[in-house]
Amino acid sequence: MLTDIEIAQATEPKPIGEIARIAGVDEKYLELYGNYKAKVDYNLLREEEHAPGKLILVTAINPTPAGEGKTTTTVGLADALAQRGKNVVVALREPSLGPVFGIKGGAAGGGYAQVVPMEDINLHFTGDFHAIGAANNLLAALLDAHIQNGNELNIDVRKITWKRVVDMNDRQLRHIVDGLGGKAHGVPREDGFDITVASEVMAIFCLATSITDLKERLGRIVVGYTYDDKPVTAHDLKAEGAMAALLKDALKPNLVQTLEGTPAFVHGGPFANIAHGCNSIMATRMAMALGDYCVTEAGFGADLGAEKFLDIKCRLAGLAPDAVVVVATVRALKNHGGVAKADLNEENLEALEAGLPNLLQHVENITNVYNLPCVVAINAFPTDTKAELDLVEAKCRELGVNVALSEVWAKGGEGGLALADEVVALCESGDAAGRSAETFSFSYESDLSIAEKIEAIARRVYRADGVVFEPAAQKEIAQLEALGFGDMPVCMAKTQYSFSDDATKLGAPRDFTVTVRQVKVSAGAGFIVALTGSIMTMPGLGKAPAAHKIDVLEDGTIVGLF
Repeated sequence: MLTDIEIAQATEPKPIGEIARIAGVDEKYLELYGNYKAKVDYNLLREEEHAPGKLILVTAINPTPAGEGKTTTTVGLADALAQRGKNVVVALREPSLGPVFGIKGGAAGGGYAQVVPMEDINLHFTGDFHAIGAANNLLAALLDAHIQNGNELNIDVRKITWKRVVDMNDRQLRHIVDGLGGKAHGVPREDGFDITVASEVMAIFCLATSITDLKERLGRIVVGYTYDDKPVTAHDLKAEGAMAALLKDALKPNLVQTLEGTPAFVHGGPFANIAHGCNSIMATRMAMALGDYCVTEAGFGADLGAEKFLDIKCRLAGLAPDAVVVVATVRALKNHGGVAKADLNEENLEALEAGLPNLLQHVENITNVYNLPCVVAINAFPTDTKAELDLVEAKCRELGVNVALSEVWAKGGEGGLALADEVVALCESGDAAGRSAETFSFSYESDLSIAEKIEAIARRVYRADGVVFEPAAQKEIAQLEALGFGDMPVCMAKTQYSFSDDATKLGAPRDFTVTVRQVKVSAGAGFIVALTGSIMTMPGLGKAPAAHKIDVLEDGTIVGLF
């Protein structure tokens, strides 16, 4: 059996200029990065008028070691729509080097449903993440230089909230002390690093709608507080212009293609467990402008990525999905039902039924909390039995939701035709309950307090009994509301493996509370971040990271990359 990288390397992609013509991108907006990738100037959105196409969101159950295949389904669905004669464009997130060299892997799809060139996309691509890291760290350098050179803004070094970033899993950098070595080398203070994809600059990058909007958002970043607890911003440090200059080219969406030649924008990529987990608004809008159908995804399970896509991205960008696809596998559902990974190939209807509530809760959230039409995509594995597939279909139909078997990993677009037909039907007429983009609602309203918004997500989406706010979090909420940040949406930082804040509680747990230990503002991004449980913003590498298997041959061919 061929690996993902072998499948990708065996396919001859089309020149990117041809993909641009398929997408309807005039060559004056195209900036080539070699033969198979390009950036598209964001002025296309300002200078040309296009009626927006249908927006399809692909999300999934809570992830497990068995895998779900959300990106694979997204790509395969787009190829299937293209086979049905639809004008379709994909909008995906860029992979982070942390997971690529760690455990999770890349984000270019898999099997015969991939975007290419997959090696470039999974590694440095067009340098966007490096630009984001440079802009973030420029702000950190300006902050420390200001303190070193007299501290005119009266910044309390004990209350600095801005961290440096690196796009790598590196636990050693979570908590550090820097500025050592004497007066000439800076002011000693406690510090730390986040992974680049968890940074506010990444969130801003993905939510910005223009260069002007980007600069305004960068200027609003709160880097710390003065001795009398007044916020200090990037604008106070005169940083936003230079930061925007570093991001000017990165802000242009990246155009690539699927294995079947469907145009795809891959741009931006915050983690959905610690950030908002969606690709850039610019790329989504560009895909909607150029295609009659835009197929996009949100990170991790629907309780994280889809919740933030809907409650944050759609709220701030004025978007509304026309259909939602929830991806699951029989194997993953059996894992949620208590079966060990080594035993997932065996038919086990009892375990499958025990794990199904995880899928059904995600579906109920989409249809009942957000009032959107939904279809379940079962990402097929050869070990799935008819009895298992029939059980999943029967339980979903009890909720009035259709199920489509997706075989895109093995068959590409041809394996997604049934799913494509279901999606087209939902987009054209909504579902049997009359849900559509016009009925879309949020899980909370903007006029609630910060604590009430967190409670609404925990109770309505997670099904928690309530929220426990630690004393530090209570104090931070009061301070943020006093500073005028209370009307912002909330970005929950939570484990991706469970509806709860405890990664071990699989399925659809009940009788639990969510503990919020810290609340901070991402004023430039325009949301409040609530950190729950033991979630961290800088991951670490495991004992046997994927980096051990990756290599490059004498002719430059990369091997071992999935």
